[in-house]
Amino acid sequence: MLRGRGAIQKFIMMDTSYDMLKLCKSSQLDSGNENIETSYVVGDEEFLPIKESSVDLVISCLGLHWTNDLPGAMIQCKLALKPDGLFLAAILGGETLKELRIACTVAQMEREGGISPRVSPLAQVRDAGNLLTRAGFALPGVDVDEYVVRYKSALDLIEHLRAMGETNALLQRTNILKRETALATAAIYDSMFAAKDGTIPATFQVIYMTGWREHPSQQKSKRRGSATISFKDIQKQFGNGS
Repeated sequence: MLRGRGAIQKFIMMDTSYDMLKLCKSSQLDSGNENIETSYVVGDEEFLPIKESSVDLVISCLGLHWTNDLPGAMIQCKLALKPDGLFLAAILGGETLKELRIACTVAQMEREGGISPRVSPLAQVRDAGNLLTRAGFALPGVDVDEYVVRYKSALDLIEHLRAMGETNALLQRTNILKRETALATAAIYDSMFAAKDGTIPATFQVIYMTGWREHPSQQKSKRRGSATISFKDIQKQFGNGS
């Protein structure tokens, strides 16, 4: 995606998985994009191996939801940025896989008499702005999209999640999903959410976050009490229904 954009001289690609980095490196070589100096780093967002004030842009695509300390990871991203540098991230939001959560909860209550999380906890949209502010980013912005992917069955969805490595990473969980519970989950999923064509929906909510490292050139809010227009005057002009 960076090819042809210009002005990019150095690119650092980081992942916790060595195998994923190997795959990215081979893909980069195949693209023939040799004008950008590229480094491949095995690292962890919670212990970011990037010098302070050394990069202009930090991009995180659907990875930060795996961190134990999300505010701390975002603070480290901010510190790695140069003044006026941009942080751009996409994370999975709390509405992701809501259908599976409901079906699995009902099935576990029926079959096991209790529940254990089967999907990792995720941030809500309302949390994203607070996270950016807490990390110290200037001009924070948040946007959200929802994507609905259709599967033949809930079992196909679960196999897809396992192949993606996107099942539950919590330590305090039951390690095995019992066969009867899995079958009950699939049946409940079908009965509650299946479409007329027999497919079932899976919702993926993506929260986009943008924030800048502070710089004197950035626009700032006016000081408190400096307004020259009264809200009462605005209400008189526009608030009477005319």
